[in-house]
Amino acid sequence: MLAAMSSALSSASSQATAVSRDRGDACPGTLRLHAADDGALARVRIPGGVLGVVQAEALADAARRLGDGDLHLTSRGNVQLRGLRDGCGAELAGLLDAAGLLPSPAHERVRNIVASPLSGLDGRGLRDVRPWLSALDAALCASDGTRELSGRFLFALDDGRGDVTGLGADVTVRAAGDDDALVALGSTDDAWRVAAGEAARAALLAAEAFLGVGRESGERAWRVDELAVPARVLTRAVDRRLSEAGVAHVKERTDTPRADGPPPGLVGDALCVHVPLGRLTGPQWRELTHVAALTRDAELRLTPWRGVVVPVGGLDTTETADALDRLSAAGLVTDAASPWPRVGACIGRPGCGKSHADVRADAAGSLSAAGRSPLPLYWSGCERRCGHPRGERIDLVAVPEGGYRLSVGAPGGPARTTVLTDPSDLATALAAITP
Repeated sequence: MLAAMSSALSSASSQATAVSRDRGDACPGTLRLHAADDGALARVRIPGGVLGVVQAEALADAARRLGDGDLHLTSRGNVQLRGLRDGCGAELAGLLDAAGLLPSPAHERVRNIVASPLSGLDGRGLRDVRPWLSALDAALCASDGTRELSGRFLFALDDGRGDVTGLGADVTVRAAGDDDALVALGSTDDAWRVAAGEAARAALLAAEAFLGVGRESGERAWRVDELAVPARVLTRAVDRRLSEAGVAHVKERTDTPRADGPPPGLVGDALCVHVPLGRLTGPQWRELTHVAALTRDAELRLTPWRGVVVPVGGLDTTETADALDRLSAAGLVTDAASPWPRVGACIGRPGCGKSHADVRADAAGSLSAAGRSPLPLYWSGCERRCGHPRGERIDLVAVPEGGYRLSVGAPGGPARTTVLTDPSDLATALAAITP
């Protein structure tokens, strides 16, 4: 039931940053490959991170036949295939299409949807968001207008626990009480309350309103927070689209909960593993798909925190314990005390020609010190900081002259920085910039 309350949205988001886009969006996809130093790169959108076993096997087959054999998880729960050989685009598209991973070639780069990965599995969420996920993905692929969205535009579907609300999505849908949903745009804390059954349609209408405002204003913005127009302009456009579509809605200010992603181990009716630096080898992927194939749902859920959730419905206690042991033996993180979930890195050398260091080797070599850090660490090969996650953390950015610049933001003040010339001295450098 819609709440009987309403307040005007703020005139502008305090976090919005206008950005002028004077070129087209070059974000890679399945049909638009990116040339990297280690070969071509494809980014396969996996809405909600949900993969059936057959689809998972198709991705592994593509990586083995056409690429480096590994599957690289992104901070949006998608999969990258790297080291692809020249001229393999048509074959890759054919493999993925046959597995149902390319439902609409015209929309393949805009199917960016993250969803609470434990939804329906641990009893914590207010509702299972899977119906929203299926409806939104179908609506995206059926809309001619959404083909104009950039490959960076992001939808988030939160089951009420607050895990994906902090990922900086352009359109966030969060389950609310009384069988409602809250739909928010960009970084604002304001939202439209709609009936839960209208959530997916409302999210699509909000995205189409963003596109319409961009066209009318002449803005070439890829993300909602990049629009250089007063927030009320976008607000009115969304209101108008919702009303014209017959979607009842009420504007209100929200206090959005914040929660972390799933910890490694057995959580409710799911096995959760973390993938060190997001890189899954062929044997690790086979172990995951083997475990998934034994379960009732026969699916994997890739998370925005570079992890994998396997629903274990249909397995008894002994079978679940055996599956967890197998995944641990394969080199996947199943222990919540591991420091690996607190460490991230871009691809670095040799895969990226712009990187000044082999950041992954340096991150792995200093894992012990990272485990004692008060904040998560992210290693970047250059100032672009590709794949950098949101949230407070310590940044290690490789510099051209060698070594790293460490920095951590100080609440209400300037960032503290220091220099790390040798990764083996990480513990000393961390002590210099953290309380």
